[in-house]
Amino acid sequence: MEGGAYGAGKAGGAFDPYTLIRQPHTILRVVSWVFSIVVFGSIVNEGYLNSSSESEEFCIYNRNPNACGYGVTVGVLAFLTCLLYLALDVYFPQISSVKDRKKAVLSDIGVSAFWAFLWFVGFCYLANQWQVSKPKDNPLNEGTDAARAAIAFSFFSIFTWAGQAVLAFQRYQIGADSALFSQDYMDPSQDSSMPYAPYVEPSAGPDPAGMGGTYQQPANTFDTEPQGYQSQGY
Repeated sequence: MEGGAYGAGKAGGAFDPYTLIRQPHTILRVVSWVFSIVVFGSIVNEGYLNSSSESEEFCIYNRNPNACGYGVTVGVLAFLTCLLYLALDVYFPQISSVKDRKKAVLSDIGVSAFWAFLWFVGFCYLANQWQVSKPKDNPLNEGTDAARAAIAFSFFSIFTWAGQAVLAFQRYQIGADSALFSQDYMDPSQDSSMPYAPYVEPSAGPDPAGMGGTYQQPANTFDTEPQGYQSQGY
């Protein structure tokens, strides 16, 4: 069974929640999850104001509905993404295939880097719209703390998601090395499927040449007289 790669032990072990919550990437996911709640919660609750002259609500960020919509959309999707990868962290040690673990870690790298970029765009967008907002649109300064909180936690989310991408890349590097010692990589000398050399019973005589072959003692040619030879008496 494959295992012991990409930041987790061999599959089939007992689930240890204490080990899970101590992992740095799991901690960052929980923090990112909380930050996403703050961002979209602040905008939904206090990001839309009622105009005294108009019956419709307007976005606190320069009356730009796209700014509020972007903040809410990114926050909700990041919230769901965090839950998805938290579930993957729980299931990850049970993945027995090294290739499947590799795919999960690579997806973690790509998704985390992508969300870090989205939060960077969101921070710049909300900060710019808040900067150009007109004071007359909100004379009572309603929802200003919530608007600033959404901007601040959008900024913090850049680093939490970038940190997840870095940690996932480190897991990929470590896992790529440790995967070499899985059953996919075996020393041919240790492969039981290779046939053994046939056993040859050595002959009784030694091998004077030291060549590893068999040696047969030559027949004694001195025990017999050559044909045609007759002894002559004197």
